[in-house]
Amino acid sequence: MTDMPRNIAPMLAKAGYMPAEQADYAFEIKWDGIRAILYYDGKKTLLLSRNRQDITAQYPEVASFQPGPAIKTLVIDGEIIATDPSGRPSFSNLQHRMGVISPDRIRKLSYQIPVTLVIFDVLFVNGRELFDLPYHQRRKLLEELDLSGPSWHTPAVHIGSGDAMLQACVKLGLEGIIAKRLESKYLPGKRPGTWLKIKNQLRQELVIGGWAPGQGTPAGKIGALLVGYYDITQSEAKRTGRPQRLKYAGAVGTGYSEAMLNKLADLLDPLQRTTNPFSEPPPKSGVTFVEPKLVGEFEFTEWTPNNTLRHPSFKGLRFDKNPKDIVREPTAK
Repeated sequence: MTDMPRNIAPMLAKAGYMPAEQADYAFEIKWDGIRAILYYDGKKTLLLSRNRQDITAQYPEVASFQPGPAIKTLVIDGEIIATDPSGRPSFSNLQHRMGVISPDRIRKLSYQIPVTLVIFDVLFVNGRELFDLPYHQRRKLLEELDLSGPSWHTPAVHIGSGDAMLQACVKLGLEGIIAKRLESKYLPGKRPGTWLKIKNQLRQELVIGGWAPGQGTPAGKIGALLVGYYDITQSEAKRTGRPQRLKYAGAVGTGYSEAMLNKLADLLDPLQRTTNPFSEPPPKSGVTFVEPKLVGEFEFTEWTPNNTLRHPSFKGLRFDKNPKDIVREPTAK
């Protein structure tokens, strides 16, 4: 028997292309939500986000998790999602649930915008740690657990049929798929390349470094966010002794609701600074710079030759991501 592990950093997927040997991989939908590790000790449930913040109280419907009576201790990996009226994952709907701390507000939202935990891996069960098992064995164990309830479920995966699954996701308007090598071990906090993100739509998490007014925007109101990414990872900076530089990736002026613009103004106002946080001056006038503390997710058509986003649109804030972890992902279509 092994003690239940705590504060597990989720294993990460690398952006990539469809693998040539599809028979060596399992394919599943890339869920448009927030990553969560669920810990169950036989009595109560704990939910930790990707950056290991306690989000249990924010999602009471998932916190009510109950496995079968044979399960005494359990750690599972998954994604918390909200859906739109057609049943597709909706990150914009999930935004309304993120960061809420008022118990009354959380209670109301749990009825208005219910969430579900999509379970895709099992890491520990009944005193047995599973990190070193290959993915296909962990997946078999997960299916045998039959974890299904009012606000949690285990969707099917498909082995060796990546092309067909990707085409189905295109027709459904979903973000893409994840390919997981059948022999891959679970490496907490690592991005070894044995899990691949294959996207239909180009999406990128970026750090907000300032904002500028837009044409026709009232004075003092956000018209566009100025965003960027770090040139190297934190681990590479530590290994080489080079400082991370925040590279400018463009201005994003679409995709905001009035409520989101007001929320962004409230969040960015206390972060104002007088100096430019980017490694080069943005080609914008009237810019208000801010400390690079907030992360957003953005959809776009392509990277330009100047390494900025073409036709970007704001999708939502990512409170579950560390700004210093945001680097440019390779585009794979």
